[in-house]
Amino acid sequence: MPTSTNSEQAARELRFLVEGVHCASCVSRVEQALLELPEITSASVNLATREARIAFREDVPSDEGLRQVLDRIGYRYQDIPRKSIDRESARQARQATFRRQAIRLTIAVPLAVIVMVLRMSQTITLPGENWLLLLFTAPVVFWAGLPIFSSAMKALKHGRANMDTLIAMGTGTAFCISLTGTLVPQLWTDELPIHYDTAAMIVVFILLGRLLEERAKGKTFQAVEKMLDLQVNSAHVIREGREQELPIAEITVGDPLIVRPGERIPVDGTIYEGSSTVDESMITGESMPVAKNVGDEVIGATLNKTGCFRFRADRTGSQTVLQQIVGLVSDAQGSKAPISRLADRVAGFFVPVVIGIALITFVVWWSIGSPDQAFLTAVSVLIIACPCALGLATPAAVMVAMGRGAEHGILIRDGEALETAHKLDVVLIDKTGTITMGQPTVTDYRMVSGVDETRLLGCAASLENHSEHPIAAAVVDYAVNRGLELTTVNDFQAVAGQGVRGTIAGNIVLVGNATFLRDASVEMGELTDVAEQWTDQAKTSLFVSENSIVLGVIAVADPVKPTSANAVSRLQRFGLQVVMVTGDDQRTADAIARQVGIEDVTAQVLPDQKAEEVKRFQRTGQRVGMVGDGINDAPALAQANVGFAIGAGTDIAIEAGNVTLVNNDLNDVAVAIQLSRRTMRTIKQNLLFAFMYNLLGIPLAAGVLFSTVHMLLPPMFAAVAMAASSISVVMNSLRLREC
Repeated sequence: MPTSTNSEQAARELRFLVEGVHCASCVSRVEQALLELPEITSASVNLATREARIAFREDVPSDEGLRQVLDRIGYRYQDIPRKSIDRESARQARQATFRRQAIRLTIAVPLAVIVMVLRMSQTITLPGENWLLLLFTAPVVFWAGLPIFSSAMKALKHGRANMDTLIAMGTGTAFCISLTGTLVPQLWTDELPIHYDTAAMIVVFILLGRLLEERAKGKTFQAVEKMLDLQVNSAHVIREGREQELPIAEITVGDPLIVRPGERIPVDGTIYEGSSTVDESMITGESMPVAKNVGDEVIGATLNKTGCFRFRADRTGSQTVLQQIVGLVSDAQGSKAPISRLADRVAGFFVPVVIGIALITFVVWWSIGSPDQAFLTAVSVLIIACPCALGLATPAAVMVAMGRGAEHGILIRDGEALETAHKLDVVLIDKTGTITMGQPTVTDYRMVSGVDETRLLGCAASLENHSEHPIAAAVVDYAVNRGLELTTVNDFQAVAGQGVRGTIAGNIVLVGNATFLRDASVEMGELTDVAEQWTDQAKTSLFVSENSIVLGVIAVADPVKPTSANAVSRLQRFGLQVVMVTGDDQRTADAIARQVGIEDVTAQVLPDQKAEEVKRFQRTGQRVGMVGDGINDAPALAQANVGFAIGAGTDIAIEAGNVTLVNNDLNDVAVAIQLSRRTMRTIKQNLLFAFMYNLLGIPLAAGVLFSTVHMLLPPMFAAVAMAASSISVVMNSLRLREC
């Protein structure tokens, strides 16, 4: 039986696997067939996982009924296994599929090159050359290209046509006409129509595109797999009065657990003893660790930095934040709207029309001319209508654009992302690590009268050198880079969330926030006004005192990348609405937004809220781009129409996104969108030329001008025209290299 979810809301949803889906048109066909069942209200198929989800009314669809529907259109129904599918086995299966396609292409390429060289050579004439061409071409067409012909036959069996139908028809026509010229040359009164090179190169080009598509599709699994790898395997639990290490699966709600410095927190819970700082950047996107005390919540898979604490488990298993993020990414990746496939839609009526025209041409010329003329004109129609240009129109432009993008450090996962980027209306941008550098640094400092920077920075860095906090590291790095010597510290003590104290050369030194020094009865005077100004600029202030006398204040911040403001301006000039979405506090977010020219800011959002922000814009009919770099951004990156992942970010964000910006430059978002716009303009030009070519070429091949010019278009000339159309499309696509 298909698998049903347990929640009340999802009780009317079933999931099962569909064997045989391999392209967007397959997905559309399956969804349409499922919707024909009266009890089904919605249907969606995830191409990457082959998982189908259907929603139904009162009556539950039977597995036998679903099986019959899929069998009727040429696909197979399969239950979802009750136990979890082994991830390593699934990965090996995907790799095996990729290897098979790579082997086909590896063997096909050299054979096709040999055929091209023999056909293009004007000085070499080999005995039995046509037989030699046949020998090299047959394996390319009938072995390497077997999946194409199988798909076309499958579509034909069920009364439909797709791009494989067009490719198989074009390749088969070129090969079969060449075969007649080789086996029975006496059928041809003029030059023999030998076009083995055309058949071989079409197959090679299509196989290359399929290989890249399979590689991209396989990566959709990696985002979820890497997220699950963050989950710890065991936890330290207190049971029966003693500490035990148990598998994470045995942890239950209410269990008391211990977490030590450097360990990942196993599940979500609440601290009841101890304190620490926790790196929650995977959840909030905030680069600064968060101070945690008794009563504070901690999130599973986040990293405990400094202290040891005990907490009680509140959420385990699928209820943890990490598992919910995994679900969000999986759902978003599987629910993207299918992109339009113009060539596939045209194929549905183009192929039957062309065949019909060829038959009519044959009958007409048989009745008014000779069988030889009838055969030649019908063959000319088929050859000149061979959809090479139509098939090349999109992939040629997409492949050139992807190559050009890679030269700019923009890695585009698939043609769908490239095609969608030019339609974007809104771009949501994460703050930390995307607009900003993602690494705290010292930006300013101010001393009181009589104190020099060596004394201020030396005291602060010497003390902070004993702290593990990222702000402390920023101060130490800044001082060391300026050549300052660090001195010995005694009696070091850290106060979580406030600051540090210690003794340097017999003097008591404090470094921390205003509250920390105020509690120590240190007067900060006008430096508090300076710190307040820095706070408005998204900077954190560290006051430094010696023997209860303030020395100065140091500002630490995550600085804005030098190119961010220009990138935002470029996106706005494109007519896009730019919105900052961040887990940081509102005041800091507003300060950063002012620096880069963003007016719309949404702050203090969690991962599911980021994805919800994307959905909010999508519900109004807008197409949304999301730019981010962290695990917390992964659900939103996957939900967006196009996800732009900063290359220096986590692998999970990169895998969830559609476009990876290797140079970590927000400007590359604008470059990618501009490349998409030029690519789509080129594709439309290619398609227009391909359609116009067929619109004008087919009547000419059918002989409509015979009464005027008294000449029929020989198949050889038709083949030359066909080749010229393909070359023109490729040459037009190569213009993208200039952008």
